[in-house]
Amino acid sequence: MLQESNRVELKATLNDKLEKEVVAFLNNREGGILYIGVDDDGHPIKNPDIDSMQLKIADRIKNNILPSTLGLFDIVTESIEGILVIKIIISSGLEKPYYIKGKGMSPGGCYMRVGTSTQPMPTAFIDELYAKRIHTTLRNISSPRQDLTFAQLKIYYQERGLELNNQFANSLELYTPDGKYNYIAYLLADENGVSVKVAKYAGTDKVDLKENEEYGYCSLIKATNSVLEKMKIENVTKAKVTSTKRVEKNLVEPVPMREALINAIVHNDFSREIPPVFEIFSDRMEFTSYGGLIQGQSIEDFFSCSSMPRNRELMRVFKDVGLVEQLGSGMSRILNAYDKTIFEISEHFIKVVFPFSCMEEKKDDIIKDFNGDDNGDDNGDDNGDDRRVLFILEREPGITAKKISEKLGFSARKVSRIIRKLREAKKIIRIGSDRKGYWKINK
Repeated sequence: MLQESNRVELKATLNDKLEKEVVAFLNNREGGILYIGVDDDGHPIKNPDIDSMQLKIADRIKNNILPSTLGLFDIVTESIEGILVIKIIISSGLEKPYYIKGKGMSPGGCYMRVGTSTQPMPTAFIDELYAKRIHTTLRNISSPRQDLTFAQLKIYYQERGLELNNQFANSLELYTPDGKYNYIAYLLADENGVSVKVAKYAGTDKVDLKENEEYGYCSLIKATNSVLEKMKIENVTKAKVTSTKRVEKNLVEPVPMREALINAIVHNDFSREIPPVFEIFSDRMEFTSYGGLIQGQSIEDFFSCSSMPRNRELMRVFKDVGLVEQLGSGMSRILNAYDKTIFEISEHFIKVVFPFSCMEEKKDDIIKDFNGDDNGDDNGDDNGDDRRVLFILEREPGITAKKISEKLGFSARKVSRIIRKLREAKKIIRIGSDRKGYWKINK
């Protein structure tokens, strides 16, 4: 049963104290969760108009609290004892102190959590927080270019059934206070100078570089999706066949890998123009983001699964396009499969190291991987081989079958068969001759 705590507040109904409770959680080091429709004993109360109530809550939080709360809260429903209630997930904000717009930065407008209660913030504490406030956020840094376009971003929104109208730059806070495009806009624009690379090494160190592919210089949303697709391809499935059973396992658990990769991008400190780095070794994957822990965040906070976004405006966009789900959910998904030792945290960097899963080979066992061995040749696209070839053809339309074979480790016979299947399915078309032509992808 739900109980109130420093991070949980229960409200039976939506009342005039909403802003006060949200402000207190924004100012709380760990953020918090506010339930609407749950009484003090943790029992749910049925609300017949839950959809319109969610809209009212969102409007009140956005319009009645300063600084901006964009990307710092999430409103969802949760079933308790078979009854839907409203759950407001609130991140700890970087621009403390947060306050109620009509009350100002005063004890009457600033609130804080003290145990299970919400209390006015003392003036001395307000002054202390304001002095520590981070003013060099990406929102306040001007874009190096002002001739920005956002066609790619609009496509990703459209794919989610959302439209960006003429005021989208205002809605997503893509302007500096003096009306110029800011660095968030620069990161989301069709063209920018932000490199996002994936490096692949032959061994366990950086001596023998096999690949160094560039996915950046475009909208950060597109770059993120491209890196996700690349890592999905690299995260091959291994199978171990014994006399009694067949065991299949990816090199890295897919869900934690995805969450860590997105976190490395969305929480990277781009203000120093240092991008995240993604590396693949023969025994592990490493994702490194720049910035270290956020100011005021402890190691315990980092692992507590509470949300404290470094770039709240980016977090909002990533959530809109489906890359991020509930605030704070990513870390819990990682820690469900791996322990904390996969994280290496220093003053300026956070690195996540995913060791490849190993299945010991016994004398009578056969171990195969679906990366072009005999089993893969027989099984065609049982494990996404068509998709892997399609991905390469999309990035390198003029590539030869021999090069595809070398890149993926497939036999020439297997590559030819996959290409034939893709042509028959009308997923690809050959333009020009075999020697000088190229592949066109049908989308």
